Amino acid sequence: MAGKAAAPGTAVLLVTANVGSLFDDPENLQKNWLREFYQVLHTHKPHFMALHCQEFGGKNYEASMSHVDKFVKELLSSDAMKEYNRARVYLDENYKSQEHFTALGSFYFLHESLKNIYQFDFKAKKYKKVTGKEIYSDTLESTPMLEKEKFPQDYFPECKWSRKGFIRTRWCIADCAFDLVNIHLFHDASNLVAWETSPSVYSGVRHKALGYVLDRIIDQRFEKVSYFVFGDFNFRLDSKSVVETLCTKATMQTVRAADTNEVVKLIFRESDNDRKVVLQLEKKLFDYFNQDVFRDNNGTALLEFDKELSVFKDRLYELDISFPPSYPYSEDSSQGEQYMNTRCPAWCDRILMSLSAKELVLKSESEEKVATYDHIGPNVCMGDHKPVFLAFRIAPGAGKRCQRRERILERPPCSSVSNSSS
Repeated sequence: MAGKAAAPGTAVLLVTANVGSLFDDPENLQKNWLREFYQVLHTHKPHFMALHCQEFGGKNYEASMSHVDKFVKELLSSDAMKEYNRARVYLDENYKSQEHFTALGSFYFLHESLKNIYQFDFKAKKYKKVTGKEIYSDTLESTPMLEKEKFPQDYFPECKWSRKGFIRTRWCIADCAFDLVNIHLFHDASNLVAWETSPSVYSGVRHKALGYVLDRIIDQRFEKVSYFVFGDFNFRLDSKSVVETLCTKATMQTVRAADTNEVVKLIFRESDNDRKVVLQLEKKLFDYFNQDVFRDNNGTALLEFDKELSVFKDRLYELDISFPPSYPYSEDSSQGEQYMNTRCPAWCDRILMSLSAKELVLKSESEEKVATYDHIGPNVCMGDHKPVFLAFRIAPGAGKRCQRRERILERPPCSSVSNSSS
C-alpha cells in the first residue's frame, strides 16, 4: 500500500477531525466517516499517518465509552489498515477531571515498509524505536511520550466546562525530526458578541492560547525541531466584516428582551423587495438566506475575512485553502453538503506548520505537485466538521539528520530557520 517507487521519499498524511458528532449518532455517522477516511488513505498511500481528533467521545463522554472503544478497535484492526503494523494511540479519557480533561485523541499509524522510526521520550530526552501497537488513555499526564495540557480556566472564564488544550508528540522519520501538536482552541460563545468588534473578543482569546502553545513548543527545555500544529482552531471569519458585506443594502432591526433590555436578536431586511429578511442573528443563530455564498467556488469570496492566522504570519505557514468552510455542517446524515444555521461557516479545522516544516513539505526535485491540502467527505455527512488533511512526501535527505538511536540529542534536527520560527 505504500507509495510508488517513482515517487521517492516518505509519504506522510496528516488529518485533523473534530469527531464529537460521531458519538452522538454513531449508527448513522461512523460508517460513512470511516469509509471516506479510508478512501483518502487509499488514495495517498502514506508510510506515516497521523490522525488528530478533538471532542473524542462527544458531549456525553461517559455514555459514549462503548462507542469510543468500538471506533478505536475499528481503526486498529480494519482491513484498510492491515498494512500498518505499528500504531500509537493517545486518548484523553479522564473525563472526571475538570482540571485536566481535553477530549483529545491522537492516532499514529506506521506502514510495514517504514523501517526506521522513533518517538521521543520527553522525560528521558531520548528517542525510542517504535514497535507494536499501543494504546494509552485515562491519565496521559504520566505518559513520557507526550506533553499534554489543558488551557487555564481564566483564558475563557465564561465557558465553565471548557475542554480546550493540546497534546504534543515528537517523531523521527527518515532521519528527520518534527513535532506533531493536536490542538483545540476556544469557540465563539455568542454570534451577537462576535459581531460587536473587529477582531472579536473570541479571536483575541484564540490568539492568546495559540501563542502560548507556540511559545511552549520552542522553549528551552528541548531541542528545537520543525513542527506541525493541526486541530480545531475554531478560527472564525471576521463576523462584523462578513455581516456588513452580506447585508450591504439591508437595514437592521434590533430586538431586545423585555425584562433586561438586552439585545437578543438582529434582523437585517432588504430596503425594498417587500422588506425580505436577509439575515437573522442570535446568540446561536446565523440564518443567512442564501447558503450558496459559502459553497460557490469553495467559498473563495469569503477567504478575505479569514484573518486570524495573519497575526502569526512570521511563525506559521499554511498551504492555500481550496475547500469550502469546514464547519458547521448539518448532522443530518442525508444532508452532507448543507450547513447548519447556527454559526457563520468558517475554516475551523486547519493544518499549520512552522517555517522550517514548510521547507520539508514543499521541497521537491520535480515539477509534479508535492502536497495536497483538502477536506474529506465533501458530499457525505461527516458530522458538524469536515475532516481536513495534508498529504506530502519528505524528500530523501530533507532537513538535518537527527541523532535518533536511543541517545540524547546533541543538536537540533531538521532546523533550518531561527529559533523564533523553527
